[in-house]
Amino acid sequence: MHVIVDLCIVPLGVGVSVSPYIAACQQVLEEAGLKIALHAYGTNIEGEYEEVFAAIRRCHERVHQMGAPRINTTIKLGSRTDRKQTMSDKIESVRSKMK
Repeated sequence: MHVIVDLCIVPLGVGVSVSPYIAACQQVLEEAGLKIALHAYGTNIEGEYEEVFAAIRRCHERVHQMGAPRINTTIKLGSRTDRKQTMSDKIESVRSKMK
């Protein structure tokens, strides 16, 4: 099943700056070969359900290995059965209505 996920991982107990942990997670997602789009408060991920969630698990493992004792993760997930839709499709749909 093709999904689009909005992922926000927040390591806890590591101080104020979390960018090194987010960068490590981005690397995991890139290594997984998934289509990703980093934004100010998370990352959009596009791919097959099993592959996306396996990569999210690896993100958690990597962030814990880096010393984060806790992680708070928010996941929003969308899927469709009527047609395959990409992140780009969703953005273009909104932009076309703004013209």
